[in-house]
Amino acid sequence: MTDPHDVVERQLAAYNSHDLDAFVATYAEDVTIRRTDGSLLQGRPALRERYAGQFAEGRCQAEIVGRLTEGDWVVDHEIAHGLADTPVRVLVAYRVRNGLIDRVDFLG
Repeated sequence: MTDPHDVVERQLAAYNSHDLDAFVATYAEDVTIRRTDGSLLQGRPALRERYAGQFAEGRCQAEIVGRLTEGDWVVDHEIAHGLADTPVRVLVAYRVRNGLIDRVDFLG
């Protein structure tokens, strides 16, 4: 069994290096992502489409300032850089099952 912490850490490394293929590969085919505005992304194709532009521009970086893990869940306190004029602070809850992230909830 793959440690959820390790999966989320691989996802973070791919995000920060703007490696779209490696990033998407850490997610389940039917992943559900709930964004702070309440909208949903569902599935790898939607995930790829959502992140392709910002990865191509190389403008996103996430800094982890705190992390909690419990069972299948990893909750990161992140500071996102390059998405807005000023850094954005957010909590992100990742659920990992069968070695892949199958649910993400952006909080805050």
